[in-house]
Amino acid sequence: MGVAVSFSTITEMFDNITKKFSAETRPVIMYKADKEYRGIQFKELRRNVELFSLGLASLGVKKNDKVAIISENRPEWPISDLAIVSLGAVDVPIYPTLTAKQIEFIFNDAKVKMAIVSNQSQLNKVLKIRDAVKSLNKVILMTSKEGLEDGFVIGFPKVYELGNEFEKANRDFFSNAIHRVKPDDLLTIIYTSGTTGNPKGVMLTHHNLVSNIHSSSTVIPIGTDDTLLSFLPLCHSFERMAGYYTAFACGATIAYAESPETVRDNLLEIHPTIVTTVPRLFERIQSRLQKQIDSSSPARKRIFFWAVDVGRRYVAAQKKGAVSSMMKTQHAIADKLVFQKLRERTGGRMKFFVSGGAALPRALGEFFESVGITIIEGYGLTETSPVLCANRLDDYDFGTVGKPIPGVSIKIADDGEILAKGPNIMQGYFNSKEATEEVIDRDGWFHTGDIGVFNAKGMLVITDRKKHLFVSSGGKNIAPQPIENLFLQSKYIDQFVLIGDRRMFLTALIVPDFDALQEYADRSKIPYKNPAELSSVSEIHSLIEKDIQALQRDLANFERVRKFTLLDRPFSIEEGEITPTLKIKRKVVEHRYSDAIEKMYKDIS
Repeated sequence: MGVAVSFSTITEMFDNITKKFSAETRPVIMYKADKEYRGIQFKELRRNVELFSLGLASLGVKKNDKVAIISENRPEWPISDLAIVSLGAVDVPIYPTLTAKQIEFIFNDAKVKMAIVSNQSQLNKVLKIRDAVKSLNKVILMTSKEGLEDGFVIGFPKVYELGNEFEKANRDFFSNAIHRVKPDDLLTIIYTSGTTGNPKGVMLTHHNLVSNIHSSSTVIPIGTDDTLLSFLPLCHSFERMAGYYTAFACGATIAYAESPETVRDNLLEIHPTIVTTVPRLFERIQSRLQKQIDSSSPARKRIFFWAVDVGRRYVAAQKKGAVSSMMKTQHAIADKLVFQKLRERTGGRMKFFVSGGAALPRALGEFFESVGITIIEGYGLTETSPVLCANRLDDYDFGTVGKPIPGVSIKIADDGEILAKGPNIMQGYFNSKEATEEVIDRDGWFHTGDIGVFNAKGMLVITDRKKHLFVSSGGKNIAPQPIENLFLQSKYIDQFVLIGDRRMFLTALIVPDFDALQEYADRSKIPYKNPAELSSVSEIHSLIEKDIQALQRDLANFERVRKFTLLDRPFSIEEGEITPTLKIKRKVVEHRYSDAIEKMYKDIS
């Protein structure tokens, strides 16, 4: 489908898109306020960005200055972003879940001059580190309150006022500023959340992102009649490029979910046509569905499983071009009885989901495909702006991340590592030439750190992270991710960490699905005081062991889990056990639960 206007920088994209659709009354952005969704039109967005950008200029923001954004998804996020980069300044997006200490490191590393924060909680973090960050001279608060402003803290509305006054004496300032921005100018520094050590600042230019937008829009069809529901953090490169920049460049409407927890309700309110997401959403949807089926009558269970079986056979026949009239009739009945109701839960207008950020288990993709919900999986990294490969609507294969997008070259190194080259590859890590040289070789190939292969169809298959590969004490190479994904198919398992590097056999740390355990315990009349207590109940241990044995029947002996420990709480961002993009920090988890791990290997000769 492609983009709606031509552009070579993000500022030019903003300029051309808002001019093209200035007369349209449909919203470009939707957000919830006072319990209902409201819209911002293209013309209104343009004016807000102009005034905010001029306000920043009046406060001294100029080309190459670093301005941080610490906020949840809301209209002020893209307004801030577009205003910053329109001045040729560089934005530094930061996860609102980070601690004050983590923010302090990023601010000092990037020499952040100004910060834009969403609320009092984020402001308190910045005020806490104010004296430790010498470069910081001002904070702008999105949710301004009377009496809070001083010389250091300014409310968002005040910046608009400053912009209005600045414009009177500088009529052509904004127009001149956006046209001075060049493709090779630095657009943003995105600090990778990382699973170990301090984060590294990924430097991306306008050209890096623009090339990825152009390529991605030819692979993922987005048009002016589409509405995207956005709930992944805008500070993450995947949502910023796909759910924000690409959607905007194609003239679509972007609706912000209230929070990741309200996505189920927001789907029904917005009726989106496209959602960019991570596999975790599908796992939750399937888990809720499984619970409902388990508590249904025998007749409803039979209808559901019959319908899913029909859906799988119908899809397989469709791909072979051999759908019989009987199959069509059965599928139409299954659709009316089951599939339509499932699709209505996504808003009823969904064309497809775009999944990224982590591997989508094949079984999950195939299940949703069987009920008529399409998931297109892609692959990339922050350092690659981010998309490298993607499945297409007419050319996809679950268990793979598809083929390289236009302009991107992929090859597999001798040790199995995936290497990438293209106009989307970062300029390097900010303030870290040594780290840059570790990942970008002399020939310009970026070393992803992922292990993979191309299948017979030319689709890239990710097998694991290079650093995560285990070598058993018997010398066997083991990729933990596929094994972990296998066990996550159990409705009783919520999070799973495989243990076994340089060990005689594999073990696991398991966070159970406590809702599913409660239902089982209630049905089985197992007494418990609180859900956490169930992780130490012998009947529960046996229940999960039974699932594990069933799921690992087809694994090689050295890939099978021999022992496991049930944990009494989920891994969390707050405890530093998972990243803001929900990736488990393996080393942190292994250190925290080292006693439990050693106990599983105790007395083994």
